[in-house]
Amino acid sequence: MLFDLRSGARRRTVKAVYLGLALLMFMGFVFFGIGSSGLSGSIGDLFGQSSGGGDNAAVTRLETQVQTAQAKTRSSPSDPAAWAALAQARIRLASVGDNFDAAASNFTAAGRRQLTAAGDAWNKYLALKPAKPDERLARQMSQAFLSLGKADEAVSAQEIVAEADPTQQTFANLAILAYQANQTRKGDLAAAKAVDLAPKADKKSLKEQLASAKTQVAAQQAQQGAPTPTPTVG
Repeated sequence: MLFDLRSGARRRTVKAVYLGLALLMFMGFVFFGIGSSGLSGSIGDLFGQSSGGGDNAAVTRLETQVQTAQAKTRSSPSDPAAWAALAQARIRLASVGDNFDAAASNFTAAGRRQLTAAGDAWNKYLALKPAKPDERLARQMSQAFLSLGKADEAVSAQEIVAEADPTQQTFANLAILAYQANQTRKGDLAAAKAVDLAPKADKKSLKEQLASAKTQVAAQQAQQGAPTPTPTVG
């Protein structure tokens, strides 16, 4: 874990970080049914794939990739790369054909099943303790878990990203995810790290942006009856 918790529109926003936060908040709002961020674009675009549509050739090709990857996990179940490949193949398949509703900009039940299977493959990959977890795949898994409403697992994937690529944006994204997962202390630690990594001129704006995001998430969780986080000391 990146943090061991046991021990221890405004006018001027941070342009690059704000975009990352906006996209992440958009995904949280859509997938948790909180509302709309007003952003355009499809979830498939965020995964770097074409979303929905009737390209049967693409669907067939990706289904074949899944089958090939599955066969590899059966023949080499102790190979982390095989499980990573299967997770990646299922994520790609989830964004095409009948797995993704482009009009609604959301995954269908079939697409969610593919993402769930991708999550299973990802967890088996991590259980094999790869020397250096795949950062790119971790980014995609963070989004996949968000789409499934599994905020805790999204946080774990984003921690891998932040550890591999410790930037103000990766920590800012981790903060937002942690707040959505009701992991307030972890969110505060990630937010503080993001501010620390930001250029001096941007620190105040970023701190305000993250504080605003924390407040918005807490308000939405309260409306939905989420349990109130236990206050922490220090």
